[in-house]
Amino acid sequence: MIEDKIEELGLKIPDAPKPLAAYIPALIVDKLIFTSGQLPLEKGILNFKGKLGAEISDEEGRKAAEICALNCLSVIKGVVDDLDRIEQVVKLTVFINSANGFIGQPKIANGASELIGKIFGEKGKHVRSAVGVNELPLNSPIEIEMIVRVK
Repeated sequence: MIEDKIEELGLKIPDAPKPLAAYIPALIVDKLIFTSGQLPLEKGILNFKGKLGAEISDEEGRKAAEICALNCLSVIKGVVDDLDRIEQVVKLTVFINSANGFIGQPKIANGASELIGKIFGEKGKHVRSAVGVNELPLNSPIEIEMIVRVK
């Protein structure tokens, strides 16, 4: 079971973060679930703030990306109740709040991609965009959107 695998990694699926504005956290269309962008919120608190290449280290950025990925899975669970219904992780879009000159977006996004691979194995192989941006909500270092196909 997927949640057992997550626990084996020393992690857990958190309660779904509340939306910060006028949108829903996830939407199912046919067999695809699209998440809204998820920040590295833990129990409603943003534990990382700032830009990669300035206030945030690469290690912190990778950890923040992992938290975002878990939050994506949390809102997906809110739609389908059971993460074992996920047939394929299709795509991650990773937005990285980047200082001028920072070009390490792909390695920061790997924090999320590698975690998804550990959790889902072959079903976790996905396409991805890692995009450097000037600012993110609440001065978050990372925001991630996820698309999955479900049974």
